[in-house]
Amino acid sequence: MFDAARNGDETLLCAAVDAGLPVNLTNHQGNTLLMLSTYAGHLPLSRALLSRGADPDRLNDQGQSIIAGAIFKSHYDLVKLLAEHKADPRAGKPNAIESAWMFAKDDVKDGEMSKSELLELLGAREEDKERMEREGVRIGPPVSG
Repeated sequence: MFDAARNGDETLLCAAVDAGLPVNLTNHQGNTLLMLSTYAGHLPLSRALLSRGADPDRLNDQGQSIIAGAIFKSHYDLVKLLAEHKADPRAGKPNAIESAWMFAKDDVKDGEMSKSELLELLGAREEDKERMEREGVRIGPPVSG
């Protein structure tokens, strides 16, 4: 089932979940089906898992969040989907806001989101930046705009 999530096999996974497979099933690293699907960039499968009750805030054994992983991989359509499903941008380490500061780009191509757009979507506040600076999190140059 975990390979099906990585490969985006929506038909197989949805049938399995509908037949009783736990939608929040985790592998030996604590990665859920949703986390694996999202990290691999499978929007339709991730949407289907969320519609079946997948928890967008489930952290893996390393304390990583699904939405932070989507930011790291630049899967902005999935970041938006997770935000629509109320994924907590402050859950995990690094959390989604920290990930946006560290990995998002200021200069973007079509279909991408800028760092400032991501931070706005995530509800980032000045206090988040100040906390990160106090904790020594490298956040790069200031966001313009």
